[in-house]
Amino acid sequence: MDDNHLGGFLRARRAGLRPEAVGMASYGPRRVAGLRREEVAVLAGVNADYYTRLEQGRERNPSPQVIDALSRALHLDTEARAHLYRLAGATPNDRPSAHATEQVSPALRQLMDGYPNTPAFVMNRTLDLLASNTLADALYAPFEPADNLARMTFLDPAGRTFYTDWDRAAQATVANLREATGFDPDNPRLRELVRTLTEDNADFTRLWNSHTVRGKTQDAKHLLHPDVGPLTLTYQTFDVRDAPGQQLVIYHAEPGSPSAHSLDLLGSIHATRRWPAPRSHR
Repeated sequence: MDDNHLGGFLRARRAGLRPEAVGMASYGPRRVAGLRREEVAVLAGVNADYYTRLEQGRERNPSPQVIDALSRALHLDTEARAHLYRLAGATPNDRPSAHATEQVSPALRQLMDGYPNTPAFVMNRTLDLLASNTLADALYAPFEPADNLARMTFLDPAGRTFYTDWDRAAQATVANLREATGFDPDNPRLRELVRTLTEDNADFTRLWNSHTVRGKTQDAKHLLHPDVGPLTLTYQTFDVRDAPGQQLVIYHAEPGSPSAHSLDLLGSIHATRRWPAPRSHR
């Protein structure tokens, strides 16, 4: 895993922009994909040599003014701009607390268990599933084990059929995981996970190298569960304020929809499997 996260991000985003997209004329043959370093420097109003040092990792702490200028030059959206700030060390308060824990509080577990008709789980920034309620266990039952969303998506055979739009799910998963590098790039768990996925899956490597960044907030999921068939669910994500880095994810089906009925059925099937009928005595 490359230590020059800032330079890697800048190179990837520069490669994804064509001159015409930023209102620049293109002259002569181009040896690089996207913009040249000098072109980014012109757009941002910074010295070309200084920008080169940023990409090469010889300068790693640009000022907020330079970060804003680069964000505009590279057409970064809100989340990508925030990620660039973190990579540059300009948002130290976004770093996880030294006392951050992977333990989910009893109160939060009780809250999740209070929603028996809605899958809910808690994950950390590296997408490890830290706790889940009964219906979330049933939803992710096809995976063995249901431990980490990135591993489940790319390395578990169930992932390709569970996510009916696998390409979209894969892109979102990598973008979520890439965001974690801005918060804690030296996290040993993150490094090990990325190393494993990069070695074992070419699709992950390709998406990881795109440096796309996106936080997990809300979206629709189209799933295919072996027990109940197609499911269309939306989800909302909430930061756990007393445990930095933890997020509560709650899935929801449109009331009265086929997916809502399928979730009810899934809960019944899972309950039956957990609590088999007692044997009769003759």
